[in-house]
Amino acid sequence: MMILLTGGSACGKSSYAEEICMKASGPKYYLAAMRPYGEEGQKKVERHRRLRAGKGFETIERYTDYASLKLPEAGKTALLECICNLTANEMFDEEGNQSDPYERVVQGVENLRNQCSLLVVVTNDVGSDGLRYDPGTENYIRILGKINAVLAAGADMVIEMVAGIPILLKGADPL
Repeated sequence: MMILLTGGSACGKSSYAEEICMKASGPKYYLAAMRPYGEEGQKKVERHRRLRAGKGFETIERYTDYASLKLPEAGKTALLECICNLTANEMFDEEGNQSDPYERVVQGVENLRNQCSLLVVVTNDVGSDGLRYDPGTENYIRILGKINAVLAAGADMVIEMVAGIPILLKGADPL
């Protein structure tokens, strides 16, 4: 089963994703895709580590290439946080050059799905603010929207978080 959680920034997606995973039995993997750039990035990573502490997750920090990732135990629960970071990591190299990350990200999620009895994928709602951005950011938003759409179409359940409230868009309530 794959659950896709989407919503705006700081709306409770991570907490709800962890809550869903805590209901599952057996080993749990937290797949962290965020590269902690700078002090603010490091603070965010540390905050998420504190929030997960004692919940039984084994953390795997991996920024790219989920298509080749082999989890220590197949058939278990994994939480992938988040598609936005993974997409950016796959899209932009260290020099800022761009490539199309669509296939790499989608294949990576499919690889994880094939190894898990429950895969919870977190992403952000981007592009709905109506603002214009530089061409690189516009391209990122377009590709991320395409990735989110294909993941939502293939997910068993899609939940949008709004102000900490889960709104079921597809499937049955997991809790």
